[in-house]
Amino acid sequence: MGQTYVPKAKLREGRFYVTVEQYKHYHRDGFLIVEGLLDSKEIEQYAAWAERLRIENEGKREQASKEDKDPLKSEFAEKTRVHMISRVHPEGEQLMLHPRILDVLEALIGPDVYALQSMMFFNPPGKGGQGWHQDAYYIKTHPDTLIGAWIALEDADEENGCLWVVPGSNHEPIYPPPGDNSGSIHAKEAFTDLHSVENVSHLDDEVNTLSKVVSKYPAPIPVRMKPGDVLFFDSHLFHRSYRNRTKDRYRRSYVCHYCNARSFVPWDHDGYEGESGNYRQILARGRTHLAYAEPIFDTPVDITQHDEIPESSSVTLMGMDDGMMMPVVQEKKEQD
Repeated sequence: MGQTYVPKAKLREGRFYVTVEQYKHYHRDGFLIVEGLLDSKEIEQYAAWAERLRIENEGKREQASKEDKDPLKSEFAEKTRVHMISRVHPEGEQLMLHPRILDVLEALIGPDVYALQSMMFFNPPGKGGQGWHQDAYYIKTHPDTLIGAWIALEDADEENGCLWVVPGSNHEPIYPPPGDNSGSIHAKEAFTDLHSVENVSHLDDEVNTLSKVVSKYPAPIPVRMKPGDVLFFDSHLFHRSYRNRTKDRYRRSYVCHYCNARSFVPWDHDGYEGESGNYRQILARGRTHLAYAEPIFDTPVDITQHDEIPESSSVTLMGMDDGMMMPVVQEKKEQD
């Protein structure tokens, strides 16, 4: 008999426990807001770090090409957001692997969790914003288990560009880009009526054709957040943000992506060799049969080593020791 993996959450002071209602809300509506998940002192430290990064990137701003039709190119060029900051700054890795964030992920998509990507958003006055999109359009995992964690470092509201979501749209498939490419999470030709979309993430709803699918739903809702709140959202959820309309406020946030560590990940932001990027992704909780990376800056993680696995106490079919049903059927025949 093989050894059954019996996952168990590790006890820890300050651990966050997810409720059944929170679990149901996430899987029903596609998102879950956990208010005050991170305490004020931690947020003050990370907000100060974000401000240092903002100042550092001010001198690196460039003007995006007007001919470039990619709606996000100008944001990257002007440094209103920076990707994969967790691979160059210990604070970025520490926040991405924050134990209370991983506590929630362990319950929602776990028990085994990969940490995949990190992004710092500055969204200065008059800048920022991203049109309707689904995150799995960009980041693919098989099985499809991607989840985002949006960490508010300061107040986020309609004025400075908070997130807007469409509750229930997480049950939609991922609408792929046009053409024969690797942009779809689904098997090719598995659907009869899954159409492609163009200019995903473009702020103009007339240009971004995913907005036509969004329009079939009730009105989107704003996600107002306070420092320390964390929004967990499904990778199929329709969501967007608008430009910061204020004159003197930023909307700094740290957004990370994760998936179940049993998923094949044919992706990595910095590129990878071979057919998968799993070896670049940090195993943050549990264990995996796939390749994985360890934290670059030695941030502690709760992974399960093979010699830590307890003896199986899982329920077997029909109460048989080996979980097989055949002995019960044979016994019945003998009684007949």
